[in-house]
Amino acid sequence: MNLLCRLVSPNFGPQVCKYSKRSLKSVKFPFGSSNSLVHGIHVFRCPDEVGIVAKLSECIASRGGNILTADVFVPQDNNVFYSRSEFTFDPAIWPRGEMDEDFFKLSKMFNAMKSVIRVPEIDPKYKIAVLVSKQDHCLVDLLHRWQNGRLPVDITSVISNHDRGPDAHVIRLLERHGIPYYYLPTTMGKKREVEILELVHDTDFLVLARYMQVFSAEFLKSYGKDIINIHHGLLPSFKGGSPSKQAFEAGVKLIGATSHFVSEVLDAGPIIEQMVERVTHRDNLQSFIQKSEDLEKQCLVKAIKSYCELRVLPYEKDKTVVF
Repeated sequence: MNLLCRLVSPNFGPQVCKYSKRSLKSVKFPFGSSNSLVHGIHVFRCPDEVGIVAKLSECIASRGGNILTADVFVPQDNNVFYSRSEFTFDPAIWPRGEMDEDFFKLSKMFNAMKSVIRVPEIDPKYKIAVLVSKQDHCLVDLLHRWQNGRLPVDITSVISNHDRGPDAHVIRLLERHGIPYYYLPTTMGKKREVEILELVHDTDFLVLARYMQVFSAEFLKSYGKDIINIHHGLLPSFKGGSPSKQAFEAGVKLIGATSHFVSEVLDAGPIIEQMVERVTHRDNLQSFIQKSEDLEKQCLVKAIKSYCELRVLPYEKDKTVVF
């Protein structure tokens, strides 16, 4: 059955005590009963006060859990407590539903703005859709990592405003894995946002893998979930078309990539990850572009993994805490 679909026709905000049930790759541990222990992650954001760490530790230990890592951050100028804990536990002793209830009680006790649990071996993976325009280096990289089990998501579809022939490598790869490809051509006056919303309504978040269209505030509000974007780190000096060529001709010595959440302000959402690399006079335009694209691929993957592993928390208005 051909699952290739061609349709050719004319926040990142606080979450109050909601428990995510999406997965990242499960981890096996050599100690205890290796067949019974599973890995859990909990993130917490609440007003700071004395005793939070003690109560979090007591919650896990009282159920036979063992904390492996714990990260805490309290800004100097803001009375907010951030934490991320990884732990092992036996689901026969601490069932998943009871774990939700226990952490819910803690979130009520401390008036938490965010309390999220992930259990990789039990919870399903995040469902995502990937949007892409003409350049597909980031998309191809994501697909190969997903194919090899190195990306903790389920890719439900790929949406593009650029047509790709049936013999294109991306199309063959998508068909082989049963991932639908939706071609939605756009114009200045028609962004196809209604159709896109219909295609992505059941996803957990979106990934813009070099999608060169700007979403409206209405789209962002209607979707209501996080959108991760990647762009070159050459802004704001080199805008518009061919930024790599512009930067190369200007003789820059440092290039980079930035992955961030999409907001109503273009390329100004909270930053998740940034990477840089030096270039020299020995680089030609081809090697310059290759280095830039490699950075974009690495930066986007790192941001997606950090998000799926609950390492990213909102901080103030336009910042993030990344554990």
